[in-house]
Amino acid sequence: MSTLDPASESSGITADLFATPERKELRATVRKFTEREVVPHLDDWERAGELPRDLHRAAAKVGLLGIGFAEEVGGSGGDLLDSVVMTEEIIQAGGSSGLVAGLFTHGIALPHIVDAGDPGLVDRFVRPTLAGDLIGALAITEPDGGSDVAALRTTAVRDGDDYVVNGTKTFITSGARADFVTTAVRTGGPGYGGVSLLVVDRGIEVVRRLEKMGWHCSDTAELSFVDTRVPAANLVGPENGGFALVMRQFQVERITMAVEAYATAQRCLDLTLAYVRTRETFGKPLVKRQLVSHKLVEMAQRTELARTYTREVAAMIADGRECVAQVCFAKNAAVAACDFVVDEAVQLHGGFGYLRDAEVERHYRDARILGIGGGTTEVMAELAARRLGYTS
Repeated sequence: MSTLDPASESSGITADLFATPERKELRATVRKFTEREVVPHLDDWERAGELPRDLHRAAAKVGLLGIGFAEEVGGSGGDLLDSVVMTEEIIQAGGSSGLVAGLFTHGIALPHIVDAGDPGLVDRFVRPTLAGDLIGALAITEPDGGSDVAALRTTAVRDGDDYVVNGTKTFITSGARADFVTTAVRTGGPGYGGVSLLVVDRGIEVVRRLEKMGWHCSDTAELSFVDTRVPAANLVGPENGGFALVMRQFQVERITMAVEAYATAQRCLDLTLAYVRTRETFGKPLVKRQLVSHKLVEMAQRTELARTYTREVAAMIADGRECVAQVCFAKNAAVAACDFVVDEAVQLHGGFGYLRDAEVERHYRDARILGIGGGTTEVMAELAARRLGYTS
């Protein structure tokens, strides 16, 4: 378990929310699943470059895929805080942020569909995905667009009962394995007012698999749509109403990445503490050296501060409160804490920490994407500045 048990010892007004009997039971279930189904195979999946479909079915069988989705749409119930607990424990039990990204991509592919409330789309895409039978992805980013959703160029032109889609999407998590892609397209004029969401489940061309610094077990692809015909019934929400749907879900995606960041930091702290207690140099364990023990304190301090604040903001989101700036703070602070901790973890592991055999080496590589995905650190700072009126 963690050196500082985040389920029981964290401070903050929301600490008790994460230590209810139900969430302790969920944490135990997640840990057991991760230790049994993930840890023995993760290195192989890293080298294979993707996760097996059977893992999705196994996660669905114990109810993990459905956490945070209502039972009415095929989910397991629970809310954002339950998802936070699950994400924390997967990583702290020996999983990784890359594993979370690949196994739970539906967490960004399905919420827009659920939010729109079309029973037909829910039956065709949401239920089978939460059952582990389908894999979904979200396609927003384009080669020259980055985080600027309002500037996307992929078009969907209405032609009878279909839309004809043309364009390219890149950096698509689970794109190589996806059975369907919730895709941001331009159905109207320029700007955010012309953006729609369309579920594309045919004619998806994987242009190439993208090789990455980290998240090796999570496949990432560049996708192309060339005169791809998609039934108009696959439109998510109203035509030209996709921008609002995307923005509402960005909050959850960003806070989830903050959780991944501090959970990764906690795992690296745990691994490092175990290592320095057993690694001896010049006749005594590393942990006996003041320089090392003080580094451990700094690692623990930054991790705990990030966890406490991020949990507070997650509770605000779950409560329906407006907290855009606070989400930006949480993501940037948690990423900064993670960057510091993974670097110190590799350093304190010495030469072993540089080897693929060391778990901290994987976390070091995986952590780098957390300040990029879901909105870069710079974008988060700019968004917070705008919300706080600091740009006028």
